[in-house]
Amino acid sequence: MKILVTGGAGFIGINLIERLVKEGHNVHSLDNYDTGVKENHLPSVEYFTGDIKEIDTIHQDYNLIYHLAAQSRVQPSFDNPSKTFEVNVAGTEAVCKFAHNIGAKVIYAGSSSKHHNPATSPYAMYKYLGEGVCKLYKESFNLNVEICRFYNVYGPAEPLDEKNGNVIGIWRSKIKKGKEIQVVGDGEQKRDFTHVIDIVDGLYRVGISEIEHHDAWELGTGVNYSIKDLSKMFQYKFGCLVKYIADQPGNYRATLCENEDAMELLGWRPQDRLLYYINNLDNYED
Repeated sequence: MKILVTGGAGFIGINLIERLVKEGHNVHSLDNYDTGVKENHLPSVEYFTGDIKEIDTIHQDYNLIYHLAAQSRVQPSFDNPSKTFEVNVAGTEAVCKFAHNIGAKVIYAGSSSKHHNPATSPYAMYKYLGEGVCKLYKESFNLNVEICRFYNVYGPAEPLDEKNGNVIGIWRSKIKKGKEIQVVGDGEQKRDFTHVIDIVDGLYRVGISEIEHHDAWELGTGVNYSIKDLSKMFQYKFGCLVKYIADQPGNYRATLCENEDAMELLGWRPQDRLLYYINNLDNYED
């Protein structure tokens, strides 16, 4: 298939493109390189640089579009909610319109924040509205679009900076610099941490499947850990100091994926790789 990946130079995009190329597909990428990394380009992939809202300037036909491009963190969305809206909502509408015009299937990267009050952060609200845009195009314009909701993705090529990284990436960076790791709030909030290799496998299976989900494919392990437990894993491995700091807006209490549909209908088999990953962080490049 001829496939376009938006956000193809980002964390999940890099890993997805590697899988698609291995499976023999003709892959293109669109990224504005706000957070994307050109050093991870693959020679067989064609890379376009541009804003997601200008996707229609790519004069190509595709069978499938993976729409991963997004402002994907909670805290930065408070700093610039307008930009978050433009990327996560207006950008998604542009992708759906483009796909409708060329007859392509769309896989939309949703968020587990859908299961919480979306008004807790601009990020949560605009990912929620992004799903609404997809469902609008599916119901009103007969677009073939599937939604995949992610749960706290980690793994190789993850961002390590505090602005764009998740807790594991940020702590990796702190450890490398010999600094303490910080737990936000009381540490009792729980997260379903999902390795990017499992996310990629789920995305690939949804992409090649002809099954239409009535709502969304939930891609998570079905196991959650408290942030306090996560800090203990890091302490045991690295002997680091832990500091508790004030809670932050939008920091909901728990995520736990109910992934039965993906497992039963797609044959998807995620694994709880968290402890193994932390214990082998010395083997990963930054």
